[in-house]
Amino acid sequence: MIVAGIGCRKGATATEIDAAIDAALQEAGLTPENLTSLATSDGKGSEQGLLDVAAARGLQITLVKPAALQAAGPRTKSFSPRVNEMFGVPSVAEGAALAAAGPDAALLAPRIVLGPVTCALASTTREP
Repeated sequence: MIVAGIGCRKGATATEIDAAIDAALQEAGLTPENLTSLATSDGKGSEQGLLDVAAARGLQITLVKPAALQAAGPRTKSFSPRVNEMFGVPSVAEGAALAAAGPDAALLAPRIVLGPVTCALASTTREP
């Protein structure tokens, strides 16, 4: 299982989100076919760009509750002061990926930041 955790500013487009996912996959040496699902904070569940990307890629979106994001916080690799101030977590993308992939999941790499979108990949095993 490989989950792409997404953090984005309101109104991020499908093109911007797709680019961040593709950059994270490339950085990890993976292909789009390796991806099994998307995850984000439950407050982003109505973002049209994210919904469009999930539909185009044929993936489900896991909406992660704040408590689960916070529980995954100690396993993240990145720290965003802005995100921490707004959401009380070090990284939405990394926390969402880890929370959705499960308690034994690990990040494949720190989050990728591309314009208004961050993307992190988590796997249930250290090697996909």
